[in-house]
Amino acid sequence: MRNVFVAAAVVLLVAALFVQHRAPAKSGVVASATLTPGAVNPDVTQATIGSTICVRGWTRTVRPPVDYTNALKLKQMRAYGEAGDPSRYQEDHLISLELGGAPTDPRNLWPEPYPRASAVDQIENDLNAKVCSGDLSLVEAQRQESVLKHTDG
Repeated sequence: MRNVFVAAAVVLLVAALFVQHRAPAKSGVVASATLTPGAVNPDVTQATIGSTICVRGWTRTVRPPVDYTNALKLKQMRAYGEAGDPSRYQEDHLISLELGGAPTDPRNLWPEPYPRASAVDQIENDLNAKVCSGDLSLVEAQRQESVLKHTDG
């Protein structure tokens, strides 16, 4: 009987380790369609992607300063009802800069919790690559990103 309990404990331990190494969990906080509906940069269109989002380093030219995003993060954390440590959140663009999101428009920024904020960066890069290769339109990529952040965080 003791061996059955030991075997069951081992199975539970292995299962717990497996669960910990899966894809990052959802954050529990999703972007609010009311507070953060999203906004796009009017300078980025399907016709201009070759001189904007598809140019390596372009996002650095439009990224807002940290003092702006940190102040906005504190205000938006209160609006979202989040009272945790601000360093646990990234003031993230709903429509990423890589997909032509408005850099400083508060309607396009929200306090996205880590680790989900970091995990979503790869999705944004993948969508950007699809747009720049012609496999996906800019508008469709923006739609997909908006749906993701409004439903999964």
